[in-house]
Amino acid sequence: MATRTAAAVSIIEDPLVLSDRDLGRVVKLVYERAGINLHDGKRELITARLQKRLRTLGLTSFGLYLDLLERDGTGGEMTAFLDALATNHTSFFREPQHFELLRSRVIPELMARPGHPAIDIWSAACSTGEEPYTLAMTLAEALPSGAEGFRMLASDLSTKALTAARSATYKMDRVKDMPLDQLRRHFERGMGAQQGLARVAAPLRRSIEFAQLNLIEIGDLKRNFDVIFCRNVMIYFDVHVQQRVVSMLERHLRPNGYLFISHSESLNGVSHGLRWIAPAVYQRRLA
Repeated sequence: MATRTAAAVSIIEDPLVLSDRDLGRVVKLVYERAGINLHDGKRELITARLQKRLRTLGLTSFGLYLDLLERDGTGGEMTAFLDALATNHTSFFREPQHFELLRSRVIPELMARPGHPAIDIWSAACSTGEEPYTLAMTLAEALPSGAEGFRMLASDLSTKALTAARSATYKMDRVKDMPLDQLRRHFERGMGAQQGLARVAAPLRRSIEFAQLNLIEIGDLKRNFDVIFCRNVMIYFDVHVQQRVVSMLERHLRPNGYLFISHSESLNGVSHGLRWIAPAVYQRRLA
């Protein structure tokens, strides 16, 4: 009998294959539930991310997983599915021109209102929190009352991203390019087991309300905003979904309120009543 050595043994694990049919089902579900257009170029990414979910559930094929997903009446697995496919690339002070415009023009305008009411702001695709915390730093530094002078809603579709945002804790390399005085004012340096981490200071953490919201499902939040940041999300939408989302955002802006989108996005082809102010910045006209 031939003797097999360990070196001669090759254990090949059959990969889970995402068929064209199953890919089509994934694309359809993501579009229907989140308005996001995936394409064939995302096949490897979809496969890799959903394989982890299948293993967690002990399922042996994408077909079985998608059957389970479509039968799920709780919505819990749909949330996990969308979380798995969410892209959460962000950074502090991303597209810095927007924060400079906020500081130099928008905040002074809002502070000049009679009675100086608190500024209402919405970070509508907040990812892991870098954008709303950057907004909070900018507002706190520009307002005489600091973090008491504004209220902020920060929302995202991904529960995983929101968990990270609520923790307000980041590796030091995420904040290493921030000016030292700003870092000292707004962050707590981790010690002991938290060495190498920085946490946003408590006054800024308290100024932000986090919520899971799906932009294509929002009707009326019963709240209007002076400023809305909705950046780097509409690039994933087709023009029909963009129209739906922009109309919703416009409804939630106060007269003369500002909408900030990403420099990689455009409102071309979308009907709205906003006027262009600066690259990727719009203002709602007076009613």
